[in-house]
Amino acid sequence: MRITALHVRKPEPEPSARTADGGTDEDAVIGTAAWRLGWRMRAGMTAFLGHRRLIAWLLTLLVAAFGGVLRFWRLAEPRAVVFDETYYVKDAWTMIMTGEARDWPETVRSDGMDVAVNDLFASGDTNHWLSTAEYVVHPPLGKWLIAIGLKLFGGASNPFAWRASVAVAGTVAIILMIRVALRLFHNLPIALMAGVLMSVDGVGIVLSRTGLLDNFIMVFALGAFSLLLIHRDHARERLRRQFRLDSTRRSARWLVRGTRRHPRVVLDARGPRIAFSWQRVGATVLLGMATGVKWSGIYFFAVFCVLSVLWDAWERRRAGYRFWIWSGVMRDGLPAALYMVPLYGLTYLADWANWFIHPDSYMHDWAAQNPGQGVTWLPEGLRSFVQYHVDMWKFHTTLDVPHAYRANPLTWPLQVRPTSFYWEWLDGHPGLCSLDTSQRCVSAVTSLGNPFIWWLGSACVIAGIVIAIRRRGDWRIWAVLAGFLGGWLPWAQYLHRTTFTFYCIVILPWIILAICYVADWLRSRVSRTAWRTTIGVTMGVIVLVSLFFYPIWTAMPVPYGFWLSHMWFKSWI
Repeated sequence: MRITALHVRKPEPEPSARTADGGTDEDAVIGTAAWRLGWRMRAGMTAFLGHRRLIAWLLTLLVAAFGGVLRFWRLAEPRAVVFDETYYVKDAWTMIMTGEARDWPETVRSDGMDVAVNDLFASGDTNHWLSTAEYVVHPPLGKWLIAIGLKLFGGASNPFAWRASVAVAGTVAIILMIRVALRLFHNLPIALMAGVLMSVDGVGIVLSRTGLLDNFIMVFALGAFSLLLIHRDHARERLRRQFRLDSTRRSARWLVRGTRRHPRVVLDARGPRIAFSWQRVGATVLLGMATGVKWSGIYFFAVFCVLSVLWDAWERRRAGYRFWIWSGVMRDGLPAALYMVPLYGLTYLADWANWFIHPDSYMHDWAAQNPGQGVTWLPEGLRSFVQYHVDMWKFHTTLDVPHAYRANPLTWPLQVRPTSFYWEWLDGHPGLCSLDTSQRCVSAVTSLGNPFIWWLGSACVIAGIVIAIRRRGDWRIWAVLAGFLGGWLPWAQYLHRTTFTFYCIVILPWIILAICYVADWLRSRVSRTAWRTTIGVTMGVIVLVSLFFYPIWTAMPVPYGFWLSHMWFKSWI
């Protein structure tokens, strides 16, 4: 048997308190006592940090469990195909059954009557799809994720099953939110506040309880962002360690840069290469998966990659290296692009594997049927694939269908026009309707964010920019703005397109980070008591508002007047 030795860090040798003649030396005694005290303090600090990490994780999981309850409780309600579940859930079901998404009729003949397929599907009669492949306008990964829930939790006869995956994603997002905030602000109360805000927001709850795709984009983007933050921290430590080594060499050459009022001494060296990290690899894969859910993920990829390179370049400057811009772009940015862009493309391509496998998938044989058209130098399979994407692009960029809940993208952060996912008059007085039998009973799902979270977050974005300018630069403000640059600003070029407010789920984490940023700034400006009071009152109001709105986020039966009391503005109806 081979025994491998354990490598244990040995403590520094304890100084001797004995003199050469065997007596005791007062200075030596003091030194020994100081050594023992220092060793115990270091051991105690290590144990303390370990306990802090454990406590942080326990509290993180506790907040996530709270948010999970809000998402999973009564997840099967309403027992109906809600809003765009008519596309994604039925597509996911046929992908399980046949390998590819299939067309569905709107109605079928049953007992001499035309019955809506969605009603039959919700009641468990799920086998009315057609043999023809469906023209789908979004990549398949999101529907495959919904299909996992269908497979694990009883199939399409159970609404819980087709919503389980999005509920899991919404719960995971709470954990990611806390970890991102903790890494940015290094303050556990602020991080837990971020998790609670994510837990109780209405858009987060509704999108975690409805079989749509947008929740997956948000989770993949937030996960990628978390990994890029970890990469930044590791790169910073590596740069600083290497700078300490470089600066002690005899050949080290120092230069003075900056202005007369603000001179800066820099090392005339480039520093180590930090282009590659496994965190960047993981972030690239997650962003490729986000794009495999919806094409809007490509904007996150572009913004996050540029931001990560700029962060690395700035850390070179902070470490003390001279060629920080050149090295950041040429030694880090370009090599990172050489592996991140192909990996991103391959990840997206892998999302379509089933389309290549099944010969009856939509437009699979387009190249064979249309010789000489499309990108002719590509093989037939890829030529068909590219032409399919051209058609999808035309659909997305020309979609201008009137809709009652169409919302201008510029208004999303203010929740001006929320989307009504579901509305139904109920017979009798079930649930909370029993509290007022004089009114009719209604069940509704309205994708409306907690207004105080979104309004406060929008104000904090502006305040955060001002604070960062007054601080003469703060890299964290770009962490706050990253989600807006990748998830919201690109929609400004499609103001003519039919869009809905619930698309804003992808910027919810960064709305929350804006609140956290201002809270962190306020923490250093006021007394601890004032800060705790301000945060406590704010969080108390937000949680109470979420409690008030929760019934209309989750299809709970309520009196009509109760529902109407939530419609603070005409545009919310």
